[in-house]
Amino acid sequence: MNSIKIFTYKSPVGEILLGDYNEKLVLADWKYRKMRSAIDHRIQSHLSAKYIEEKTALHQQTLEEFDAYFQQKLKKFNIPIEFIGTEFQQKVWNALLEIPFGKTETYLGLSKKLGIELAIRAVATANGANAISIIVPCHRIIGSDGNLVGYAGGISAKKKLLQLENALPQMEMEF
Repeated sequence: MNSIKIFTYKSPVGEILLGDYNEKLVLADWKYRKMRSAIDHRIQSHLSAKYIEEKTALHQQTLEEFDAYFQQKLKKFNIPIEFIGTEFQQKVWNALLEIPFGKTETYLGLSKKLGIELAIRAVATANGANAISIIVPCHRIIGSDGNLVGYAGGISAKKKLLQLENALPQMEMEF
């Protein structure tokens, strides 16, 4: 059976589980999120692979880029990634990659960009199923009223990430 090599990164905003499959990142997700088992099942079953704990060169590269991001020295990640999900989910996740550092978008705005304005709930659900957090910036999606809504890493982590990116009004950083 194939293996997905996993390693836990202790970021300034929470623990992130990293998964390397054939030198591509398939997982960079909040270790203690509500959907942890569903996401793990989706990835492992799609790849016919099991998790094994082993740090890889890709994990090290990811750690270095995350550290640079948290030090405000990196705005765009250069990690090779592979999306594990439906065609629709992958379309949403690719659209998330187009939201630049320091900017936010709403679920409605993202739905419009995808040309599926009436599918706002499906877009929101796909956003929530993103397994490559921060790198695929689902944290940049906010409510139409400007409020911070739903985030697998928790609203506190989302707020800190958006503050780090200067995408929210300046407040004291909480790192």
